[in-house]
Amino acid sequence: MERKYDLDERLISFADMIIDISEALPKSFAANHIAGQLVRSGTAPALQYGEAQSAESRNDFIHKMKISAKELRETYNCLRIIHKRKWYAGEKLSQVLDENNQLISIFVKSIETAQKNNTSK
Repeated sequence: MERKYDLDERLISFADMIIDISEALPKSFAANHIAGQLVRSGTAPALQYGEAQSAESRNDFIHKMKISAKELRETYNCLRIIHKRKWYAGEKLSQVLDENNQLISIFVKSIETAQKNNTSK
């Protein structure tokens, strides 16, 4: 039960960091577009993970986890664009990129495990 809470808390903290970064971006057409995209994709996994915990079936759980993984990958690309454009400086961006990678890995492994368990039933 503790592991579930840890991932849930990590996703909430990740969403919080994403919001901070998006609000610190410059006010330009392109930055506003990326900021909006970043907020949507970067906060979605926390919300979708909550839905996955109430999945109606293992297939539903796998589907919701895959959506979260896609959102995390989209977030990672938004963060890479921000880094390349030098819109957000500092160690925090590196930390968020690292956390993003770790979360993707967790979701990929969880999906693989759920799929393996699904086929063995």
